[in-house]
Amino acid sequence: MLPYTAYLRVYHPITAFSSEDQAYWRAYADSPDRPRRVNAVAAEHRESLRRLVATPPIPAPRYESRNAYVRRAGDELYICPWQTRLRSWLGLREFRSETPTQLCPMFIPEAETEAAESAFQRWRERGRPLRTQILTSTWTVPLPWFVPFDSKERCLVLGTEQDQALPRGDAGGYGQRPTGGAEVNGGVYESAPARTLLYVTELSSAMSRLERAIHVLGESLGDSTPLRSVEQLEDWLNGIAHPEALLELDYGGLVHLLDDEQLRDDESVAEVDAAITGLETGQDELTMAMYRRVTQRWKAVQELERAN
Repeated sequence: MLPYTAYLRVYHPITAFSSEDQAYWRAYADSPDRPRRVNAVAAEHRESLRRLVATPPIPAPRYESRNAYVRRAGDELYICPWQTRLRSWLGLREFRSETPTQLCPMFIPEAETEAAESAFQRWRERGRPLRTQILTSTWTVPLPWFVPFDSKERCLVLGTEQDQALPRGDAGGYGQRPTGGAEVNGGVYESAPARTLLYVTELSSAMSRLERAIHVLGESLGDSTPLRSVEQLEDWLNGIAHPEALLELDYGGLVHLLDDEQLRDDESVAEVDAAITGLETGQDELTMAMYRRVTQRWKAVQELERAN
């Protein structure tokens, strides 16, 4: 069972990497042995489980992962490294900040935690990057994550025979379709595709939508939690994204909490955009209606975390 986690990923063009890394990632992208997109999340999950069930548990791998998510758009190659070691360090810090001090050793021995912290400290002292190209969210999709996308950039695959074609194209034309088999005859697949809901857009479009939202929220709500949340997302992208990058929102394991009808009816991106438009044009009833619709949908999903 995959974790009920959604992902926001930044894919850099291959030209954004050093010449040495470019050679590695080009060979990696062409390798028949690398985890394909349909299996990559599961491969990440298996790798993490192996470390956590070890004796003693290994909170962060000794070396950084050399795996990545790969996308192609025409002749262009885009790479999103897993950054497993860095993400593990940051996840460990988050875990320790949210868990009572006396309980932490029950999950990870103090000696292993200290060793991971020491390795992270050496990483920072060498001036290595501290921001990842992947954000994660368990049991829900944060509302700001919908802002950078357009509803036409949605890619939905339900994995059933009648839904094997992507109803809105290939997520704006960026990269391989998320399937477990080859595409033939205009969207019919030789084997069942993976259950997927994702959005993909160019960074320039994402930043324009974020800037618009920040302006509208600032004018309408002033200094508020929604404004700060969108500003934090913009800051993250400004800090790590290449100007020609792609941004992907992947519902990941959350698709298994929603049935086919719920996924078809999920218009969260359009609803968030309509709520912002309502603020922009003074249509308060539209704003409240769209806000209630999208928040109620994701509140119902998040409540499943505590379901028996």
